[in-house]
Amino acid sequence: MKKVTLLLAAAAMLFAACCNKQEATQADPAEVVMQNILNRKSVRSYTGDTIPAAVMENILRAAMAAPSGMDIRPWSFVVLTDKSEYETIFEGNGNMKKFMESGAVIVVCADTTVTRPPRDNPDGPAITMPDPIWRDDMGAVTENLLLAVEAYGLGACWTACYPFPDTMRPVKETLGLPPTVVPYAVVPIGYHDGTTQPKDKWDPARIHRDRW
Repeated sequence: MKKVTLLLAAAAMLFAACCNKQEATQADPAEVVMQNILNRKSVRSYTGDTIPAAVMENILRAAMAAPSGMDIRPWSFVVLTDKSEYETIFEGNGNMKKFMESGAVIVVCADTTVTRPPRDNPDGPAITMPDPIWRDDMGAVTENLLLAVEAYGLGACWTACYPFPDTMRPVKETLGLPPTVVPYAVVPIGYHDGTTQPKDKWDPARIHRDRW
């Protein structure tokens, strides 16, 4: 009788495992995306462990999937892992502890100009002109990067670089950014201990229907 009971228990466990596996494979894609967005948080402490190259590439791939006005795509990225240079690159930056503890630091850069034919003469020669919407694109690309980091179980923190001259100057000079390119954000990325929890920012009072 005892043997039969054990067999039944084992069968029940196997059935439950199969059901859980089936549920996992049939997870609602919308729910997966929503949970990733709602779980995103600013992580400020890391273990310092190295981030695999394939993971970093996928994070940057997700970042570059962001929307871009007129498909200008003003973004570029500088990926830093040599901590011996951080004191020079981020001179005077109050986030140095985050940078030193991280597995990598991504400097999200923006070209503030665009070279293309004028909108009123699309067949004319390309000219270089200010990009009036680069800031909007950079916000989108940085958020995509943060969501990809969350999806991989890593932590990150969006630290501002632009528009603060004292923060931008050493980054721009040390990394050799072109004259029209600015360091928009500095994002440390790394493994964390899981203690940082997302904030519930849902506020129905901020929603207006049809009118303000």
